[in-house]
Amino acid sequence: MKKNKFKAAVLVFGMTICVSSTSFAQSQNKQDRRSPPTFKELIKKMDANEDGKLSKEEIKGPLKKDFAKVDTDEDGFISEEEFAEAPKPKRGPKK
Repeated sequence: MKKNKFKAAVLVFGMTICVSSTSFAQSQNKQDRRSPPTFKELIKKMDANEDGKLSKEEIKGPLKKDFAKVDTDEDGFISEEEFAEAPKPKRGPKK
């Protein structure tokens, strides 16, 4: 009888540890989600000729697809002002 109680206690303790660590890991993932990049971050990563603007050739990712929408003055570059006024991408459905 004592063995059964001991096994049950160990099993419950083990399950408690597993569930609490899973919950903690999920809450950490929410904190790790990144916010959209700032213009300065994009300039650091993509501005190959260091002119302070982003051309279509320099841009990568979803911004390249919407380049014409963001380049409102149609000069072939995205400036910091145009980036600030750019339409924000729509989020996908929550999981």
